[in-house]
Parts: sequence; structure tokens; C-alpha cells
Amino acid sequence: MRLIARLFSALTALCLLGAAWIILAPQPRSLAPVPRVPSLTVPLTGPVDHIVIHKSARRMTAFRDGKPLKTYRVALGFAPDGDKRRQGDGRTPEGRFTIDRVNPGSAYHLSLGLDYPRPQDRARAAAEGIDPGGDIFIHGQPNGRPDGETLPGDWTAGCIAVSDTEIRELYAAARVGTTVEIRP
Repeated sequence: MRLIARLFSALTALCLLGAAWIILAPQPRSLAPVPRVPSLTVPLTGPVDHIVIHKSARRMTAFRDGKPLKTYRVALGFAPDGDKRRQGDGRTPEGRFTIDRVNPGSAYHLSLGLDYPRPQDRARAAAEGIDPGGDIFIHGQPNGRPDGETLPGDWTAGCIAVSDTEIRELYAAARVGTTVEIRP
């Protein structure tokens, strides 16, 4: 019985020593710099020249001269996984686009139109005998909803949605010709 108690005490001491070593041992440092994520609350000032949307993270970042200015949370199409293939599939397209129009009279507060479908999207859809869809926008919430209300979840037909306050800010900063990169 004493032997078992001594073995148990020794094992307990070894476990505690091992846990202390794990906690106190120097941790390897990453060589990659930790990216600074701009605050969601800091107002966006001045023009933006590039926007990157990470669908899986539901995140959109506005850039100027390669520097991130502000990051937003976004809602996507109601079936966000994968690239848009056809009209009505509920997917948000992936790839590199350009803002090609602004719409102050949008049904979704304000909106910034993307040049989807691009020629390659049209060619693929024609080869498959389907309609590629269109009218993909970065926009606010549906008109008629209380200002400040943000619909939960992924609810668009394939667009990228932000709050009305955020689209006002982005609408003032983005221009026709601003590039938009949508990543999976």
C-alpha cells in the first residue's frame, strides 16, 4: 500500500513539474508580423482604392495605397459557400471585380455595383446553358427598416451587406473604378 502511495506521489510531482515546464518554457516566436486590424468604430476618412472581402470570415476591409483603413462585418448571399454559378443560387461571387456604378436610389439604402458578371462568367454560363445572374452590390439594409437595425445572418441574394451607417461611410469613400477582391 505504501509503495502505491509513493508511486502516486511521484507521478503527481512529475505531472506538476511537466505542467510548470510547459507554462514557463520559452515559446517559439512567429516570424510573421501580426497584422493590425483597424477598429470597427474608427470612422473611415478619405478615399479608398481597394476593398477585400473574406467570405468565410464575413469581413470586408477597405484599403488606400495598400494600407488597411477599416474593417467591417458583412452579410452575404443566403448560400455563401462557393463561387456564384447562376442566377438565384444565393452565392456571392469570388474573384477580382471593379465598382462600376453607384446607386443613391437603391432599394437597400445606398449601393456600390460590381462588374459581375465579368466576360469569363458570361462565357462559362453560356457554355453551361445557364444565366450567370447579375446585379451584385455592396449595400446597406433594406429601405423601410429602422435606421440602425441590421438583419442577422446571410440574407442577401448574393450581395455584400453592411449597416446603413457603414454603407454611407463606404459610399462616400469608394469611387467607380475601386477594385474589390472577394475571397472564399
